[in-house]
Amino acid sequence: MNAPEQNRGRHLVHQASLPGTRGGLFSRLKGKAAAHFISTILDRIDQGLEYGVIEGRLPDGSNRVAGGRGEGPAATIEIRNWNALVRLARSGSVGWYEGWAAGEWYSPDPVPIFDLFMRNRVALGSVGRASGLAKIAGRMAHWLHRNTRKHARDNIEAHYDLGNDFYESWLDATMTYSSAVFAKLPPLDEALESGQRRKINLILDRLHLTGNESLLEIGCGWGGLAEAVLERDLASYHGISLSPEQIRFAEARLGEKRDWKITLTDYRDVTGQYDAIASVEMVEAVGQKYWPAYLDCIARCLKPGGRAALQYIRIEDDIFQQYADGQDFIQRYIFPGGMLLSEGRFRALAEARGLRWADQVDYGAHYAETLRLWRERFDAAVAEGRLPAGFDEKFIALWRFYLMYCEGGFRGGGINVAQVTLVKN
Repeated sequence: MNAPEQNRGRHLVHQASLPGTRGGLFSRLKGKAAAHFISTILDRIDQGLEYGVIEGRLPDGSNRVAGGRGEGPAATIEIRNWNALVRLARSGSVGWYEGWAAGEWYSPDPVPIFDLFMRNRVALGSVGRASGLAKIAGRMAHWLHRNTRKHARDNIEAHYDLGNDFYESWLDATMTYSSAVFAKLPPLDEALESGQRRKINLILDRLHLTGNESLLEIGCGWGGLAEAVLERDLASYHGISLSPEQIRFAEARLGEKRDWKITLTDYRDVTGQYDAIASVEMVEAVGQKYWPAYLDCIARCLKPGGRAALQYIRIEDDIFQQYADGQDFIQRYIFPGGMLLSEGRFRALAEARGLRWADQVDYGAHYAETLRLWRERFDAAVAEGRLPAGFDEKFIALWRFYLMYCEGGFRGGGINVAQVTLVKN
């Protein structure tokens, strides 16, 4: 079963602009006031680019170079309307996307732009971050999507129930929607599927399963890890999810295999104990307020000495508070209720619950390559007419922007993905 054929994805892309994201009073400045405001924005970007360079063409026909003082990516951009810069200054990544969607700026390759803003995040400071009314409105909008039991299911369905056929059109055969781990970088000769299977095996290796254990997976996706567990007869398996679409797919995938069940269950409602727990890029859907409850679930459900293998996305602590104080493009348009981890804060919560943090390995560069390959596959699906019916051009543009935005973030180093083992004392 798939999502309805008409207007698929409209709930993500066709949203009313928040107050302040169009630039407000600043977008109506004229004459010297406008020139001064725009000049200030450009100067702040220039001063904040310690690494890399942006070559830009401005609406008045002039050219301007920002940065160029340290090694880094080279980006090109055409600002077609001054309001693009006003949006960036007033509402950060949300306004920057909305300006792009409105045709106010263009780049033949936006990935280096996103990379540069992340790479220079400390020096840029508040440049590119929402402020004033836009920040307040974004914070309120994010709060309205906080992951209570009801909202958590709504938030998951908003993203994952776009339809199994949608994700099948551009994910690889494993139907794995998380970072792959490649044998080498860049993965010139390795298929995405191979990198995804390696990632699954790395997670399972952390759990030391021998065939007699029980395994809980928090956020089972479309059943890729479950299939690997059962094919190798490593453990009895219980997967939980809040996405009916994913559960249908996973149940069909596992079919007649033995010792498994998948339930529509909130992690807060899991009972019983397991020898091992796996959770791959699910904690980003929990939200900072509920990190303690998520870790309580792991501590409660693991048997003494049990091991939990997590793959998680973090945002570096040097910008976490700025990020947590508002709503960014991803939270607004892609993952309502989402929140990347502060590794320092999350680790402290885990250790306070008797969960020893062990064997952390970062794979940020692998995620950048995964996103690049997803975008290539997505573009091919669009070009070849394999994308399911019902997705309009605005949604397709939104999805491409999302994949490029995330790729740039990982290349710039401000966000990262890691695997870690939590061992119950």
